[in-house]
Amino acid sequence: MTGVVKFFNTEKGFGFIVADDQSGDMFFHISQCAEDYQNPQEGDKVSYQMGEGRKGPQAEAVVLVEAAGAEDVDAFAMAA
Repeated sequence: MTGVVKFFNTEKGFGFIVADDQSGDMFFHISQCAEDYQNPQEGDKVSYQMGEGRKGPQAEAVVLVEAAGAEDVDAFAMAA
C-alpha cells in the first residue's frame, strides 16, 4: 500500500499515514520504519504493509518513496 505521512510526533515516535486508496488514516510507529527512514516528515510519500499492533491496525515496513517537496525540486530543475 502507499500513502502520505499526515502527521508525525518526533518526541513520541508515532504518526499517521493517509492511504492513497482513501481507506482512512493508518497509525505507524518509528520502530516500523526502514533503517534508512528514521526521520518521517509530513507530506512524505511512503509505502507500507498493513499489520496488527497492540491497539489495532497499524502500518508496518514503512519505506520512503518520495520525500515531501521533492516534486517541487524536480519542477524547479526542469524550469532552469
